[in-house]
Amino acid sequence: MVLRLAQRKLILTIAGFDPSSGAGVTADLKTIAAHELYGTACITALTVQTTQGVLKSEAVSAGIVQETLDALFDALPPAAIKIGMLGSGAVASAVADFLRRNRPPNVVLDPVLRSSSGADLLDKEGAAVLRNELLALVDVVTPNLEEASFLSGMPVTDVSSMEEGCRRMIGLGARNLVVTGGDLDEPVDVLAESSPSKSVSFRRFPGQKIITPNTHGTGCAFSTALACELAVGKTLGDAVAAAKEYVAGALRMSYSLGKGTSPINHFFAAER
Repeated sequence: MVLRLAQRKLILTIAGFDPSSGAGVTADLKTIAAHELYGTACITALTVQTTQGVLKSEAVSAGIVQETLDALFDALPPAAIKIGMLGSGAVASAVADFLRRNRPPNVVLDPVLRSSSGADLLDKEGAAVLRNELLALVDVVTPNLEEASFLSGMPVTDVSSMEEGCRRMIGLGARNLVVTGGDLDEPVDVLAESSPSKSVSFRRFPGQKIITPNTHGTGCAFSTALACELAVGKTLGDAVAAAKEYVAGALRMSYSLGKGTSPINHFFAAER
C-alpha cells in the first residue's frame, strides 16, 4: 500500500464509464482506492458494455466536462491526473484546454483508441487532438502496441520498434512514455525518458506471461497505478515498476465473472 489513510492524496481520473466496472472511471477509482488514495472523477463518455464487449458509446458534452474539471480542480486539487477514454474531439479539446490553463502535476495519458473487443472509442477529430496537442501537455503517455503505432506513425511490434516509436513520439512533443508490451510473447514494457535537449534514455521492464482470461482493464489499471505512485513522490522508473507489479498481482489473483473477458482483481492485496 502507498500511504496510511490519514495521508491520502487526491487522484483525478478523466475517463469513460464502463457499467461492468472492468475499465474506465469505475476501474480507475478501484485502483486508486487499492493504493489507499482518494479518487475524484470526470466522466467523458457513457458506454453500453459488458465483459463481452462494447455495444455503444456516447460522449458527454464538452461543456459539462469543462465545468466538471474546473470545479474539481478548484475544490479538490489533485496530486496526479490520469486521462483515459475521451470519446470525441470536442471533449479532447476541452481536456487539452484545461491542462494548458492549469498545468497540473503528474499527468498520465492512456491514449485509448479502441476497446479490447475492437470498438472505436475516439473519433477522428479526437485522435488528431490526442496526437497533435495532448502528447505535449502531459508528463507520461502509456500506449499499448496498437496505440504506439498510431501515435508514432510506424508499426510497433517488438522492443526495437517500441524504442524507435518512442523517439518519434518524443519528436512530436511527448516528454516520457511507457509502451506496454503485454501482448508480446515475452512481455516487456519500455520506458523512454527525454531530456530538455530531447536526448532519450530507455529502460526495459521485463515481465512474466500470466495466463488468464481475466484481462479486461489492464491498461486502465496500469496508467492509474502509475499516477498514484507518482503522486506520492516516486521517481518515474520506480513508479513504472510498482504499477507493473500491481497489475501482475491483479492478474494472478483475478477470477471469472459472467460471460466474456472478466476484469482483473483490483483489490487482490486485501485477499492475501
